[in-house]
Amino acid sequence: MMQNVSVHHHPLLFVYRVLLTGIHLMRTGEVEANLVKLNETAKLPFLEDLIVQKRNRPEKGTFNSADLDFHTAQYEQLTAELEAAYDESKLPDLPSARPAPNDLLVRLRLGK
Repeated sequence: MMQNVSVHHHPLLFVYRVLLTGIHLMRTGEVEANLVKLNETAKLPFLEDLIVQKRNRPEKGTFNSADLDFHTAQYEQLTAELEAAYDESKLPDLPSARPAPNDLLVRLRLGK
């Protein structure tokens, strides 16, 4: 017998947004946090349904244990994809503009 579990759609979408943003960043060097745009590349067929559910019912929804198992498997697959994208990334380990933000912060604090 499947058990129904109350789950907020927003945290689930947040997990997908974080993973897909990270994968996109590692592959392209660009930050994109729009889940609809990210899914144009990711092509996760269930993601659009989750977005629509959140828009139509912002309160918590109900998933059964099979749904949770499915999303757990998706999480594990996307985490592995993120790790692979990180390993293959040509992004530098440290930001190249590191001194500039620090200098700006110092000038702002000193009022210059």
